[in-house]
Amino acid sequence: MTLSLILACLWVVAANVLAMVPSRDNHWSRAYLLIAAGIPLVGYVTYENGPWWGLGVLFAGMSMLRWPVIYLGRWLRRRLSRG
Repeated sequence: MTLSLILACLWVVAANVLAMVPSRDNHWSRAYLLIAAGIPLVGYVTYENGPWWGLGVLFAGMSMLRWPVIYLGRWLRRRLSRG
């Protein structure tokens, strides 16, 4: 197992631990932190292991952080429907 996949697994464990701890802001500050750490990590996994592993890690991260992805999709739909 490569270093990038080990780091991706640690990211998943950290995301699960952070989700278990109560939060006053519905975990949004933690989601921003996980997104900031996850984007370069997906690039690193893709660089070391290829695009299929990169897509797998991307989809795993999107399933962990599904509400930011849903809100991004809604925002994009509103922006595109105005034009």
